[in-house]
Amino acid sequence: MALDPQAMARFDLGYAKCEARLPAMRGHRDDAYLSLRRLQIDDSRRRQLAAARRSAAYQGELRRVKSAEAQGVAPAASSPIEHQCQALWAETQRVMHQPRR
Repeated sequence: MALDPQAMARFDLGYAKCEARLPAMRGHRDDAYLSLRRLQIDDSRRRQLAAARRSAAYQGELRRVKSAEAQGVAPAASSPIEHQCQALWAETQRVMHQPRR
């Protein structure tokens, strides 16, 4: 599986905002991320995600996006957070009803 640590950092920040709005989403970030990419959800994939989150590319993008948000600059391809949260919530609910592997 090829992961894009920079895209994952942007996803994680958006997901964290949605978790704040919808607490039932907590604990399902990895499942939603993998499901959105139509990848199998298992422990091996979760370890790959954890390794990607420790990478310099991920950490650098996380800092860059947080800095841009602090300056009031929204990412060019972003949609309103409410729409993002609705889509993530729908995917999270779908994942929550699947048996865990």
